[in-house]
Amino acid sequence: MTVILYDLVGSSEDVRFSPHCWKTRMSLAHKGLEYQTVPTTFVGVPQVENGASRTIPVIRDGERVIADSFAIALYLDEAYPDRPALFDGDGGRSMGRFIERWSQLTLHPYIGVATLMEEVGLLEPASAAYFRKSREAKFGRTLEDVAKDRDARLAAFRSALEPLRSMLTYQPFIGGSSPLFPDYIVFGAFQWVRTTTTFQVLEKDDPVSVWFERCLDLHGGLGRSAPSALGMAAVGENIGA
Repeated sequence: MTVILYDLVGSSEDVRFSPHCWKTRMSLAHKGLEYQTVPTTFVGVPQVENGASRTIPVIRDGERVIADSFAIALYLDEAYPDRPALFDGDGGRSMGRFIERWSQLTLHPYIGVATLMEEVGLLEPASAAYFRKSREAKFGRTLEDVAKDRDARLAAFRSALEPLRSMLTYQPFIGGSSPLFPDYIVFGAFQWVRTTTTFQVLEKDDPVSVWFERCLDLHGGLGRSAPSALGMAAVGENIGA
C-alpha cells in the first residue's frame, strides 16, 4: 500500500522547501517505501485529513494518520522493522531527540531569517498573506526589518556549527558510517536554504557543506532532484538574456 504524504508547496508544486517535510521524504526513501505526495499550501493545511494537525508533514498509511516528522520516523521504524532503521535503538532515538532540539534552537532561528523574504516570494497570494501576518506577529517587526539581520548574524551562525563540523571529520554522517534520521533532521534545515535563497549560508569547502552535498545524493539523488534557488536564478538570467 502506498503511503500518502501531505507535502508543503509554494506557488508551484516544484517549490518544496519545508525542512520538516524533507525529513519525512528522506525517511520514506530510507525505508524504501512507496509514497505519493499531496501538494499542500500553507492555507490548505487546516483541511488535511479533516484537520488532523495544524502543521505538516502528515502521512496516511492505510488507516493510520500520523503528524510531525519525528513521530512519523518513530512510526515508520515501528511499522516496518524489517526495513533499514531510522534510529539505532533507544540510544539512537535519544540522539535524535537531541539533534532535533539542537536544530530547532540553533539552525532554524537563523535560517528562518536568512530565507524570510525569498520564502514569502515563493508563495501563492493567500499563503503569502498568511505567512507575512503570522511571522510579523511572531517577530514583532516587519519581514523586511527582520531580514536585515541576516548578514550581521552570519558569522555567529557559522561558528555555532563547529560541533557538527568537528564531528564530521571523524565520520561521513551524523549517524556514523551511514545516515540515520538525525542526518535528515539537519539535512532538512539546509535543504530549506538551498530551495529558497541564493544567499550563501555555508562556504563551499565547509565540512558541513560537503556532508550536505553527500546527503543530496542519497536515495537516488532525491534531495538534488528538487530545484535549487541558485539553479532557478541561473535559468531566469538565461531567459532574460
